[in-house]
Amino acid sequence: MALFLDILNIVLPVFLVIALGTLLRRLELIDAAFLRQTNRLVYYVCLPLLLFYKIGTADFGQNFNLALVAATIGAVATVFLLTYSWAALRGYPPAVRGVFSQGAFRGNIAYIGLAIALNAYGETGLTRAGILMGFLVPFLNLFAITALLWPHRGSGNEHGTRFWLRQFLLNPLILASAAGILWSWLALPMPVLLERSLKISSSMALPLALIAIGGGFSLQKLRGDLSLTIAASAGKLLLLPLIALFFLRLLGVEGLDLGIGVLIAGTPAATANYIMAQELHGDAELAGSIVMLSTLASAVTYTIALYLLRTSGL
Repeated sequence: MALFLDILNIVLPVFLVIALGTLLRRLELIDAAFLRQTNRLVYYVCLPLLLFYKIGTADFGQNFNLALVAATIGAVATVFLLTYSWAALRGYPPAVRGVFSQGAFRGNIAYIGLAIALNAYGETGLTRAGILMGFLVPFLNLFAITALLWPHRGSGNEHGTRFWLRQFLLNPLILASAAGILWSWLALPMPVLLERSLKISSSMALPLALIAIGGGFSLQKLRGDLSLTIAASAGKLLLLPLIALFFLRLLGVEGLDLGIGVLIAGTPAATANYIMAQELHGDAELAGSIVMLSTLASAVTYTIALYLLRTSGL
């Protein structure tokens, strides 16, 4: 019973804050315009500040694990190849193929993954998850763009080099993580004034992110082909964590890093999937459905995953 309560204390606070966002929207204390601005604020300012602060003030040598990074990237690449190949073999339309695959491997690490890692493993967990995300995001972007654009090759919908470079080189999360990693690796001192300012400003990142998710939640988005939505969500919440666990064990990752790897792999589909689908000629309705269903179901899958981790001593 104590173990179950411990797990609920990790999972429920995250989803209660999401529920708060939904309640605030229903009470009309926040609206669509507020949510758009909040998402921009979180994505371009709050989360980059949080990542730079947590990674930059950490001991890089102690918190970086190459095997953890390699195993997680390997798992994402495997699920990308499996799901895209499956969608192609099934003859899914081009607009569906990439969205289905993306929904199965691109998770909401920044908004939900970091919050779960913080609740499960404290500040150390947040720092290691942040470093992992810094290395993982470029590959997630690469696989997502490839999955969405490859089905449309030859149709005149291709994007130029500038578009691809912008996705990789100007992503604020990548830039902030890279700056934090460099700062930590060089062991640069963090001035007290800067550290205290970052501590205050970055503390709003995760609460605002979770409220934004809840404010944008709507069961009306669960439309379209429900079987595809369920399949993609199962791939994201079940298949990817299992494959990640296999790679983590294969590369000898243990302890806290093993737990971080599984939790990050088990994040629900990223809210950015919907935006990417709209921009890159994908089925946005299906993308929205995958995000909604996987977010709801992740409350259950995270509870199960944490139970298994805790009973294994993690």
